[in-house]
Amino acid sequence: MTHALPPKRDIVVLGASAGGVEALLGFFRALPAHLDAAVLVVLHIPAHTPSLLDRVLSAVTSLPVTRAQDGEPISKGHVYVASADRHLMLTPQGIRLSRGPKEGRNRPSVDVLFRSAATAFGPRAIGIVLSGVLDDGTAGLWAIKDHQGCTLVQAPSEAMHASMPESAIAHVQVDLVGTVQELADEVVKLVGTAAPDAGPALAPSNARLSMENAIAMEGNALKAGVMTLGKVSQYTCPDCHGVLVQIEDGAIVRFRCHTGHAFSLKTLLAEINEAVDHGLWATLRAVEERVMLLRQMQSLADAAGAPGEAAQWGRQADESQTRLEPLRALVLDPGFFGHEPRA
Repeated sequence: MTHALPPKRDIVVLGASAGGVEALLGFFRALPAHLDAAVLVVLHIPAHTPSLLDRVLSAVTSLPVTRAQDGEPISKGHVYVASADRHLMLTPQGIRLSRGPKEGRNRPSVDVLFRSAATAFGPRAIGIVLSGVLDDGTAGLWAIKDHQGCTLVQAPSEAMHASMPESAIAHVQVDLVGTVQELADEVVKLVGTAAPDAGPALAPSNARLSMENAIAMEGNALKAGVMTLGKVSQYTCPDCHGVLVQIEDGAIVRFRCHTGHAFSLKTLLAEINEAVDHGLWATLRAVEERVMLLRQMQSLADAAGAPGEAAQWGRQADESQTRLEPLRALVLDPGFFGHEPRA
């Protein structure tokens, strides 16, 4: 009687944001010419900017690096990078690309890649969070750890932007925090080692994460059952103003709306800050237009020989101008929002 060999760790997923190119270059320089694992990379990039990451990484590694294609099989010893404006996802059958709802204000999203790796490959996955702002990647890394995968994080002291690594360290039981050289060395040690048996205890977690994978892939959150993921929160989605459901993964709190947009606490705050900023500038512009219009009416009244009416318009303009100045001071106050820069 033959026994099936235990699965081996052979799926490496990396996520980075601001400062991530430098971290990725250092990591791939440190890898050997051959690695018995597939490596998949998400770097947060603007939707309108074509990614050249495959060319950039090809210059420092002997491993073949290509932009991931929808439906292609996953090959060991190969590096796949995400394209702009597409989520990169893994299934047991291969790679899938999707233009599903943004997560953490990003498409592609580190969390989407990590979550799909956790559900598709469980303990075979090795997740790595590199430099970036805010807390993207934390929830996805938690999913990998929850499925008995390995979790590695760039040392905040080395990262150009420490927020993503610091958040991952604070919320996930990370296996290793180190420099990109140390992370690469650890990956070489881990790849090919036996992965533990995930066991049946993950069934509830798998059901929830599979639901979120379906949302990212199909873009129909209501059909997928988004309203069952948690309790309805008191906040609304900054993108579509839909209802936000609060999701709790251990100590991690995040939100997803009924159309599928997803936010961490920090990314939700960043979006609200941006909405407040836009609103304040719009109000400033409207009040300034009121002042200009009142001044014009004052001039016309003066020209028409109506000094009393002109004085009335002038007083209203002066009052509006006086009330406008505290608003202008608030808009220009760099300490009012106190949020981190956008990736």
